[in-house]
Amino acid sequence: MLAREQIEIKTPDQVRLMRRAGLVVADIHAALREAVCPGATTAELDAVCAATIEAAGAHSNFLGYYDYPATVCVSVNDEVVHGIPGPRVLEEGDLVTFDCGAYILDDDGEQWHGDAAFTTVVGGEYASQADRLLDTTTRQALWEAIAAVARAAAGETSGRAARLNAIGDAVEATVDRALAQTAREESAGARLGILQEYVGHGIGTAMHQAPDVLNYSIKRKGPKLRPGMVLAIEPMLTSGGPEVRELDDGWTVVTQDGSRAAQWEHTVAIVPGGVWVLTAPDGGEEGLAPFGISPRPLPERG
Repeated sequence: MLAREQIEIKTPDQVRLMRRAGLVVADIHAALREAVCPGATTAELDAVCAATIEAAGAHSNFLGYYDYPATVCVSVNDEVVHGIPGPRVLEEGDLVTFDCGAYILDDDGEQWHGDAAFTTVVGGEYASQADRLLDTTTRQALWEAIAAVARAAAGETSGRAARLNAIGDAVEATVDRALAQTAREESAGARLGILQEYVGHGIGTAMHQAPDVLNYSIKRKGPKLRPGMVLAIEPMLTSGGPEVRELDDGWTVVTQDGSRAAQWEHTVAIVPGGVWVLTAPDGGEEGLAPFGISPRPLPERG
């Protein structure tokens, strides 16, 4: 069923199918976290992703997408998104983002997708202060945005806060707070930029659907948040300016100023009275707890 904005509204059963796809993505993330280390190549990490998808009996929604040649995007340091795995050897202190997904088929052969991303520092204790600020702020922005959606779904907000605009407002406010905090701590020169050319999206029977999910505030009204909407919320920040360029491979996007980048993403279903984070193993329990919010998983059919 499609709303007037051509946003695909899912039934509870369809959300449950997407949860199955989301748990495959969560398994991929767990496998990548275990495998990433100094000396690993990005191609080896793509093989880890592919093996996890195969073991789950699922399908990659990245491989072959507009001819993309791998099952995961591995973006290193100044690579913002869509880094292609290959012979590159990871080193201690590299800031790496993994963005990947999977889909499962229902009994009618319809695809149901999951999509999520995380950033990590190779050999974590070697992270610079700037990388820690960038990574921590990006992850915090994700959960602030998810919490804003949860409040709207619970009927706790109205106006802009009950619309899609709430996500961009939350990301922008998180970045502003982080910069204000670093200024108070006299971290002179700290910078954070919000990527504007690449945004989140609706997701369901296709990996990318309406609506676009912006990571910055806009004046115009966005669509109302309503049960059955499923969104891939994915703030992308840089430690410099937001300007980017695409490399000659036709995929890899890097920052214009050479600053580093981070991305955190979850697939989030709006359900009656709240949200269910489909790509988090615990449904979003840990991430939402600091906001006094619990996820609202749909009961299994029985």
